Amino acid sequence: MKPSFDLSGKIALVTGATHGLGMAMAKALAQHGATLVINGHTPQKMDLAVKEYASEGITAYPYLFDVSNEQAVNDSISKIEQDLGTIDILVNNAGMIQRTAAIDMSPSDFRKIVDIDLVSPFIVSQRIAQSLIKRGTGGKIINICSMMSELGRNTVSAYAAAKGGLKMLTRNLATEWAKYNIQVNGIGPGYFATDQTAPIRVDGHPFNDFIINRTPAGRWGNPEDLGGAAVFLASPASDFINGQILYVDGGILATIGKPYGE
Repeated sequence: MKPSFDLSGKIALVTGATHGLGMAMAKALAQHGATLVINGHTPQKMDLAVKEYASEGITAYPYLFDVSNEQAVNDSISKIEQDLGTIDILVNNAGMIQRTAAIDMSPSDFRKIVDIDLVSPFIVSQRIAQSLIKRGTGGKIINICSMMSELGRNTVSAYAAAKGGLKMLTRNLATEWAKYNIQVNGIGPGYFATDQTAPIRVDGHPFNDFIINRTPAGRWGNPEDLGGAAVFLASPASDFINGQILYVDGGILATIGKPYGE
């Protein structure tokens, strides 16, 4: 009997996997046996990413396409299926954030964030599900949500609205597709140490101090901390888990903060 977390023989597509958290989750899936397909939209970043995966002994099959373009998604997934086979595991990781006060944000910018962070996961999930349903052997879809699925914060109104919507889309797709043995779940990352957060992760920086003090674990997350959650939700170990959001946040959502005076 194969171990519950063995992904051998499975094909996994991770969108936005050329760097950061997407790359960390993609590596974990590959290390547990999955054939790895990565998506991006910048050729230079894709080339560097493929070399990074290769440096760790991972073969990553790169496909450049815009996840918000329905035709590009359909054509690219058809090409992946032709080249490798039906995708068993989808991680909807591609996304963007724009930090602008709600009072100043243009409706066009708001729509752009929602289109990338909410509509795109629907487009890709729908296309993958069509093939999974036709094949009839089930599959896994993992949407990368956020703590902003649960909490508000200044300057991220569009991002929070999209991620809150993605949480509910996850639950609804799980409801509709469970009968096809497709599990749709989400991961909600907390605050992680990435290249993007490097400038504010220095001792004495107000935001760094805030995160350290606000997180019961007392630290930023490492990208590798997401690997276990991704493998779990992609594997047979989660076959009876559906419509759930697994928050990987060091305990932030569990508390209102440290006790007074501590």
